[in-house]
Amino acid sequence: MRIGQFGKVNEISIDAIRHYMDLGLIVPEKQGGHYVFDMGCQKDLELILDLKGMGFHLNEIKMIFHYKNFGQFAEYERDAFYQSLFLDKYEKLEQEIKNLIEMKDRLKGKVDQLSTSSSGSSNTLGIDLSVLDILKCNKCDEPLTLQDGIIKKNQIVEGKLTCDCDQVYLIESGILRVGSVIESNNQISLLNNIPEYIQETDPLYLENMNKGLHWSKRKLGQIDLHQKIILELGSGVGFFLRNMYQELPEDCLYIAVDHNLERHQFLKSLLERSGSKKKILFICADFLDIPISQHTVDIVVDHSGTSNYSFEHETFLLREVESLFKFDSYLLGSYLAFKNFSHKSKIEVKYRGNFSVSNIKKTIGELEYKTIEDRTSESIEKGGKYEDFFVQGEEIFSYSFFGKR
Repeated sequence: MRIGQFGKVNEISIDAIRHYMDLGLIVPEKQGGHYVFDMGCQKDLELILDLKGMGFHLNEIKMIFHYKNFGQFAEYERDAFYQSLFLDKYEKLEQEIKNLIEMKDRLKGKVDQLSTSSSGSSNTLGIDLSVLDILKCNKCDEPLTLQDGIIKKNQIVEGKLTCDCDQVYLIESGILRVGSVIESNNQISLLNNIPEYIQETDPLYLENMNKGLHWSKRKLGQIDLHQKIILELGSGVGFFLRNMYQELPEDCLYIAVDHNLERHQFLKSLLERSGSKKKILFICADFLDIPISQHTVDIVVDHSGTSNYSFEHETFLLREVESLFKFDSYLLGSYLAFKNFSHKSKIEVKYRGNFSVSNIKKTIGELEYKTIEDRTSESIEKGGKYEDFFVQGEEIFSYSFFGKR
């Protein structure tokens, strides 16, 4: 019979038959332009399926067929060979079953552990009362006063802050809101789904980002963070903060600034379920409206803030908010840089200076930061669904900087 009929009779796909033919397990006769499968082919297929049913892999079956075809064993020799072969496979399967049972038990233990931790009480992150000392009105520079506050365990979770010029800043669910809030959109909602972000982003882009996160985490770990104030410009969904959260000392204040309320709510809910409570101040505001006192920040984390800001602004963000930094502050930053710009580039000409590594280094130097260490990532040619800021023909890389005034 021909291959189609052979497959139909045995309820097996033509692709599988061709694969067995390629391995030399089934050897039909070729007549003209067609293969003809005889009773020998049928017996070989039945043996293949029988051996697969006992757990043998195709490479093992191929070796068995070699013995069968070339050995020409006598009856007693063949019995001894197969008895040894099947006994060896039986013992291997026994060990595999034992290993699988152990892995199953470990997985069950992990599932039980995660179920217990996820059902436990979560921490509430609000605005620590001690933070009021560094907050000020961004219009008149006067201190802010808490009104109608709901306080839980020294954390302000609801209320409003006012000043003498009648400016009002709302605190909602532990997040300080300044000015108008960007409405949520589908892209941001999807970005909250980290598995989808990973699937939709180029592997090399993710690898570069991962290496950059590890590098930045190690650099921040070289600083004594006790009683320090850290300001992150553009915290987003918290790729950086989540990697550092457990290492933050309890007497350190981490200020996370982002202009999108939904991203803050998402990040805050994740940290509240972490089982660890740190002093985090979530500010939902434009970067130019951060309501904290001048020369307050010990460490500036600029992991994506300036680069994102540069898509729509000519001024380098660090220049705009420099008054918030102490004169001896640290800077830990990561900046997108383009090797070249396509004539179809999504970056407007007037904004391209902030994506030049030479200009980035120059500006950081003009802000009087001295390099402790820096690094340049590999160049990549594509990002993905959520990192679509460059087009075909352009190459980008990231420049990371760690330094101190």
